[in-house]
Amino acid sequence: MPTSTPTLARRLADVLRASRTEIVRRWLDRIVARVTVAENRIFPTEALLNHVPLLIDGIAEYLSSESSVAEGNTAVDGKAMELGVLRYEQGFDAYEILKEHEILSGILFNRLRVALAELPANEVAPDEVAYCWQRVADATERIRQTTMTHFLRLSAEQVRAREERLRRFNRMVSHELKNRIGAIRGASALLGETWIDAEQTATFQRIISQNGEALQRVLENLTELSRLDGDSRQQRNVLLPQAAQEIVRQLRDGAILADVTVRIDDSLPAVEVDAAAVELALSNYVSNAIKYSDKSKAARWVTISGDLTVSTAERAGELTVRVRDNGLGVPERSREKLFEQFYRAHAGTVTGVEGTGLGLSIVKDTIESLGGRVWAEFPEDGGSLFCLSLPSRREEDAAAAGTRRPEPR
Repeated sequence: MPTSTPTLARRLADVLRASRTEIVRRWLDRIVARVTVAENRIFPTEALLNHVPLLIDGIAEYLSSESSVAEGNTAVDGKAMELGVLRYEQGFDAYEILKEHEILSGILFNRLRVALAELPANEVAPDEVAYCWQRVADATERIRQTTMTHFLRLSAEQVRAREERLRRFNRMVSHELKNRIGAIRGASALLGETWIDAEQTATFQRIISQNGEALQRVLENLTELSRLDGDSRQQRNVLLPQAAQEIVRQLRDGAILADVTVRIDDSLPAVEVDAAAVELALSNYVSNAIKYSDKSKAARWVTISGDLTVSTAERAGELTVRVRDNGLGVPERSREKLFEQFYRAHAGTVTGVEGTGLGLSIVKDTIESLGGRVWAEFPEDGGSLFCLSLPSRREEDAAAAGTRRPEPR
């Protein structure tokens, strides 16, 4: 191997720099032909498409320098890591990532082969060619390893989070099912006794019915969780007003029976959200508002509103959704525990309302799994305000927020 960078290496590095746009274009075309991702999602923004050539520049720099690949290149490593994050968010699998790096290597070596063929034979020494080939191979391998390492780290974090979430919900559901089934079995056994009177029979029948309904709600929560436990990168998205309209439709009968008017404020931004997660949260918030409406008030209402804070250099963008009601509110002593597992703020104080105490804790876990947060506020004039926020990093959200709201589905 040469003791210093050969002239051929510097010439080929210049070829790579001059051809970087063509290389990236060919890379993109070849990826689209081999993976199940739309072309406009491979490099979804002009900024990312423009900075990918920095990978080519990094390879050229390494080729024309005497540095060791172990020393790394901060700019190249950073872009390779960013590519790993992007591919993770797009739902690529490890095979697809390995395939696209194989494609990149093939394109690079083919371009260098063409460049070598155009040089006079006396300017192409075998040892220099071998040196250049090895340097390019080392650099592309560095990029592949960095991208894959970051991708696999994110995947491992997701697996750990899912496992912990599964253990947590298994404990919750096992506890809830055990208690409800025990109550049903106990009441059923007592119904067979000859000594109970009609009033006691009605009581035991009510216990069975209430616990049966509670089990149904647990199963519904598990169904929602199974929808959410799929790969969040592949979740169905809908416009926020559509999600709100769907929940209002689902809860319409209960609202009518409770004489509660549910409204969707015109301020609700028309931005895309994860359908399962947001509908789950809104369903819990609105159904609670209906269940705990204040029957002493002539007009009872629930309002769904929201706003979008656009990303700036100083702060990240955020979508906030609020469910406001003029109901009973929450006792001050119970407010800190609202989102805890199995906690029911009105247990023992409001009769005729059954619940598992799982709803708000599931909302909290679900929204936080998407990088958001949940909280509750209690206005001085009464009622409650339950909120959630989700990160909004996309530029198109800002434009979509001003569009006309969709028609009800």
